[in-house]
Amino acid sequence: MTTTRVGFVCSRVRVEEKMLLEAFEQRGVAVERVDDRTIVFDVAAPSPAYDVVIERCLQHSRAEAVLRLFNDRGIPTVNPADVAATCGNKLATTSALARAGVPGPRTLVAFTAEAALEAIEQIGYPAVLKPIVGSWGRLLARVNDRDAAEAVVEHKETLGSYQHGIFYVQEYVDKPARDIRSFVVGGETICAVYRNAEHWITNTARGGVTTNCPVTPEIDDLSRRAAAAVGGGILAVDLLERGTGELLVSEINDTMEFRNSIEITGVDIPGRMAEHVLAVGRGAAVEAVPA
Repeated sequence: MTTTRVGFVCSRVRVEEKMLLEAFEQRGVAVERVDDRTIVFDVAAPSPAYDVVIERCLQHSRAEAVLRLFNDRGIPTVNPADVAATCGNKLATTSALARAGVPGPRTLVAFTAEAALEAIEQIGYPAVLKPIVGSWGRLLARVNDRDAAEAVVEHKETLGSYQHGIFYVQEYVDKPARDIRSFVVGGETICAVYRNAEHWITNTARGGVTTNCPVTPEIDDLSRRAAAAVGGGILAVDLLERGTGELLVSEINDTMEFRNSIEITGVDIPGRMAEHVLAVGRGAAVEAVPA
């Protein structure tokens, strides 16, 4: 057994978590599972003696809190708390990408219903409204005219939760019936897939079907730049294609699913993830810097 001590924080063992645990086992690594549904942290007490912690929580708020607690006690995590905080918030992600000069869909942000309607009019129809926190393509809305915009904005204003209190308005990119998801591990684009769907939301959780996508120099460069913009680590970068062929970064996911992307790409994704986690634990991980 290797001497690297790995903490594995998860909510439940799904297919991806089982694959990761097997990848560590194949490398002779003893992993201690930590269930985020039962763990109790004493903030003032010393943390468990891990060399590195990998986080696979289902709930983002738990993930960010767990990572923060470990990082504040000097234990490296994959991904770091700051990366999770950025990727878990679409506004923070978009702002980080814009700061780094990474191209993305035009995005406007407003804080009142009146301003949100003005932002939608500026973007033009159709426009896309997204909650700034959320995953699996939930609560996205494409509004095609003023009537639809007024209805969706009123609903969001009435719901009034954190997800809906900030109006995040994005241009609708008239892409092919697909988008691209690339996997970046330690600054290297290890593979990519197309997510194909007739619906404009192409998430596999909403019925999207994955096929292999060759990693072109453009996909590689944009994926690595996007990953570096949010702090690096193990990330899935979602790319949109304009009709002109221009690529845009839509979102970045820090605790991604990958079960449907292994066979079609021929890449041992959980194995590459485990290798990166162990490198972080040894203090040997080096992020590849975009050229």
